Amino acid sequence: MIPLYDLRLDAEDIAAVVETLQSGWLTMGPRTAEFEEAFAAHLGCRHAVLLSSCTAALHLAYLGLGIGPGDEVIVPSYTFAATASAVLYCGGTPVFADVVGPHDLSIDPQDVLAKITPRTRAVACVHFAGYAAPVEDLRALCDEHGLALVEDAAHAPSATAAGRSLGTWGAAGCFSFFSNKVLPSGEGGLLATDDDELAARVRSLRSHAMTSVTWDRHRGHAETYDIVDVGFNYRLDEPRAALLLSQLRRLDDEVAVRRRLTRRYRELLAGVEGVTVPYEDAGVDESSCYVMAVLVDDASRRDAVRLALRERHGIQTSLLYPAVHRFTAYRERFPGVSLPRTEDASAREVTLPLFRHLPDEDVERVVDALRQELAA
Repeated sequence: MIPLYDLRLDAEDIAAVVETLQSGWLTMGPRTAEFEEAFAAHLGCRHAVLLSSCTAALHLAYLGLGIGPGDEVIVPSYTFAATASAVLYCGGTPVFADVVGPHDLSIDPQDVLAKITPRTRAVACVHFAGYAAPVEDLRALCDEHGLALVEDAAHAPSATAAGRSLGTWGAAGCFSFFSNKVLPSGEGGLLATDDDELAARVRSLRSHAMTSVTWDRHRGHAETYDIVDVGFNYRLDEPRAALLLSQLRRLDDEVAVRRRLTRRYRELLAGVEGVTVPYEDAGVDESSCYVMAVLVDDASRRDAVRLALRERHGIQTSLLYPAVHRFTAYRERFPGVSLPRTEDASAREVTLPLFRHLPDEDVERVVDALRQELAA
């Protein structure tokens, strides 16, 4: 079986975690702060706040920007549900916008513009598969209408647009360190921002809005604490911070390998009939290449092709993503939503295996198998 994703940690990663376990300090502390400083420098932003998940980052981004009951946030439906559900956590209303099309699975700025109302407070974009959403257009649109731009950059560490890191174009950028991500720690997320006030609020809210945390009191920097807001337990622990810090040192190498494999996929897929490969070849140079997504031209064959890849060829695939507005919880809350381009892409997408140590011959095997099944 060629798996969709295969995580292998280096010896130095395991050593970093073991050292942390032996230190006797496991909750949020010095390694968390060290990773935050290093990741902020990597992105080129003022603040990076390490959190328990990207979902937590999205929640605190919306909350920190003042989203509440009666407010609307325009979001894509072609994403993981958290992009929208975090708006609901705040009491706000997600308003779903369509994607550009099969060659660009990003939220469409023109559809965003059409859905702005007096209640709109923010726009969220997703850098799908690590390719930049049209952030320059979205940033200009948001500035013109007095809206905040939130970047769901879960797929996009080390990805750029016009030479600028994704996650730094908007008021906040939200990253994921889930097990299958480009920079994995099992669980974990991060909020990046240049806004001092937003960063301070997120740091407070991630740990119950306490005026001092355990590490502060351990070092004698505080004797007690106050609670100044209704906060959350969105901390990440020190072993995971150590794991992230170890892997961050070779993140650029990780992305370089992913780009090479993605170029090879795209080269081979160019000769396969019945499949569309989103984005342009030139976009690979700025992408983190998180996943290798393709669209089967005939949606009615998509599921049968996936089954054949698994059963006949030993190749695991996935779907990124089912449309959020068609999930039961959202269909019941927001009936009648129609997003033709999102629905089309969601019905045709197949995610192919992609990870750092995927052999070139396995890339060829995947494409050959896909060609055979589409021709059958």
